[in-house]
Amino acid sequence: MMGAQALLFVGGVRSGKSSLALRWADAHAGRRLFLATCVLKDAEMAERIDRHRAERGPAWNCLEEGLDPRKALEAHLLSRDTDKPGVILFDCVSMWVANLLEAGLTSREGMGRIVSFVKYLAGLDIPAAFVSAEAGLGLVPPNPVGRRFQDMLGLANQALACACGTVVFAACGLPLLLKGSLPEELC
Repeated sequence: MMGAQALLFVGGVRSGKSSLALRWADAHAGRRLFLATCVLKDAEMAERIDRHRAERGPAWNCLEEGLDPRKALEAHLLSRDTDKPGVILFDCVSMWVANLLEAGLTSREGMGRIVSFVKYLAGLDIPAAFVSAEAGLGLVPPNPVGRRFQDMLGLANQALACACGTVVFAACGLPLLLKGSLPEELC
């Protein structure tokens, strides 16, 4: 369990969850590390990535890894040229789940990676926030791939909610506390 220094921000598309997580992370001293799971596949996604980079600004280091963020983070932290980050922002769990399924991993294999990564982060003693879409607010997908995604994302969110000391649901840009205590920078 990661405990009090770990947060999970969940919500629907454009609910404000990433903005709230950035606000929380920006309140921390030291270098900030953004661990991105998006895989660049088209021009529209390139524009999104550029926009997100501009929103974060120069105080952020960014690692981009769509399949194995643990391996990327381990390599980053072992690099002699890298200062230990004061905070880690993982955005986003839902994109990571989609990437794992697209790569052909089973739900069991994917959940194994997610649980392993959460345990690894817990051992780092660095404040961390996760951003994820809430899987249970929409319709049941009409195809098996969509249902596998929804099921795996729901299980990943439950595992993270259990491991994190604070869980915040974002709606209309507002933080709604589900677990723990709302950080003052979000009030």
